[in-house]
Amino acid sequence: MKRVAQSARQAGFTLIEVLAALIIVALGMLAVIEAVTQTINNANYLREKTIAHWVAMNKLTEVRLAATAPAGGDSNGDIEMAGTTWHWRMTIDVAPGNTMQRIDINVAPKSAGDKVSIASVTGFYSKAIQIGGNIVDWDPNPTLPPNGTPGGAGGSSSSASSGGPSGAGS
Repeated sequence: MKRVAQSARQAGFTLIEVLAALIIVALGMLAVIEAVTQTINNANYLREKTIAHWVAMNKLTEVRLAATAPAGGDSNGDIEMAGTTWHWRMTIDVAPGNTMQRIDINVAPKSAGDKVSIASVTGFYSKAIQIGGNIVDWDPNPTLPPNGTPGGAGGSSSSASSGGPSGAGS
């Protein structure tokens, strides 16, 4: 009878062994939960950063497509996109010669405050191109001569045909 009791005692786990196993499993689960939480936070941050970049690019495109050249200086405003209100700040600096402008746009969620920026875009706007030392104004409505090659300012250069009035890209 003594032999049966001893073998039964050896076949089971002690309370300390069970507690040690539970602690190890609990620590492992905490690590998994922390990794999942970090992944969710990173995904949310990247989503916000992407949407803020879209807001900045849209604002830059609006400025470039405007009928008149942008005025130099600072401006700001709010816009709604993807269920969030975004605050943008734009600074326009005129280059020497008054033919090109640098446009810096910073965007952040409106709730983040005015000093925070999670996306920034820089672009350029040009009113003219330089050919052989002469400044030639952009022709907003170039006409094609009968042979089909582009005429007007810029000739057949790719920057004039693809860049339009905005000149160099961002």
